[in-house]
Amino acid sequence: MIRREGFIINHLQLNYTNEMEKAMQSAHGVGYAVYSQKHDVRMEVEQRREEDYLKSQRIVADLDRKAHL
Repeated sequence: MIRREGFIINHLQLNYTNEMEKAMQSAHGVGYAVYSQKHDVRMEVEQRREEDYLKSQRIVADLDRKAHL
């Protein structure tokens, strides 16, 4: 028998509003029910969020640099 270290989160208990559900559907094409139940969907959504965040940080840095010329 092989013992594996670590764990997998199978289901998240999330509290969300109708507005949050609409935003999730609009931005990512999935609802919170699917997001909370499917690990692969969560990973895709979080990866896109990270990419969007980094892109916005580059834009802000570019604008900041241009403002100080």
